[in-house]
Amino acid sequence: MPRMDKIAVLGDRGSVLGFRALGLDTHFADSAEEAAPVLKKLAGEAAIIYITEQLAAGLAEEIAAYKDSVLPAIIPIPGRQGSMGMGMAALKSAVERAVGADIL
Repeated sequence: MPRMDKIAVLGDRGSVLGFRALGLDTHFADSAEEAAPVLKKLAGEAAIIYITEQLAAGLAEEIAAYKDSVLPAIIPIPGRQGSMGMGMAALKSAVERAVGADIL
């Protein structure tokens, strides 16, 4: 089994390039079609995958396949276009599943 201690960021160049300075593994994609094979590859080698909300919206089905898996944790983040609210919605859903009620 491969080591899964990597943190990766997937999104358009303008949104994720800065994460490279933090030592994160950055991958660029401008469309969901371009990002799908990259996400699949990263799912086998990264513990945490940050993905811009714009790409996550187009990859909802692919991301849902990992929803109940321990690894990888796929976390939507705002892109340079701004937040779409997906990150907070995902957090709210996870808390509701864990606690059994909406406490946020």
